[in-house]
Amino acid sequence: MARYTGPVCRLCRRETMKLFLKGDRCYTDKCALERRNYAPGQHGQGRSKVSDFGTQLREKQRMKRTYGLLEKQFRAYFDKADRMKGVTGENLLVLLERRLDSVVYRLGFSSSRAEGRALVRQGHFLVNGRKVNVPSYVMRPDDVIELREKSRKVARINEALDGVMRRGLPSWVELDREAFKGSLKTLPVREEMTTPAFQEQLIVELYSK
Repeated sequence: MARYTGPVCRLCRRETMKLFLKGDRCYTDKCALERRNYAPGQHGQGRSKVSDFGTQLREKQRMKRTYGLLEKQFRAYFDKADRMKGVTGENLLVLLERRLDSVVYRLGFSSSRAEGRALVRQGHFLVNGRKVNVPSYVMRPDDVIELREKSRKVARINEALDGVMRRGLPSWVELDREAFKGSLKTLPVREEMTTPAFQEQLIVELYSK
């Protein structure tokens, strides 16, 4: 499967905002964006006028990169969101947040979505008692995620769980730290999807052209 394998801090600098791709490092002064708050490359510090199309494109790239998707995958989510009832932009965000790798990250089993994706692929989790190793699996309200017994001593998972309170838990998930178990209580709430801060309407406008 094709995926981006380059330096992720470069992506945050290109989008001039924290995408929280590096886990705990993003919350410290070691964050690349804190040190060099401008785009990478020879002309990164140059000023250039950005068109409406450019603004819309950057917003799409920010969301794609935050959730670790390629263009074809992202467009498929958008088309699905557009067919659903309600506001297309909010539907898109809710669909992305319901991905298993994203829920694993939100619950604190991983320090980043990329790490969550790797852990899911490695078969560390059970969903409703069954092993699921597909990161794009769509969670439903009341679905329960449980860390497999043999995975409960994995150091990076325990380190992530110990630091989850710094990031905070959104209202739509519930974590039982002692039982290594969590659940999707309700559908994600748009008002709490503020990290990173997206302007999803710009993406709708881009794809509607």
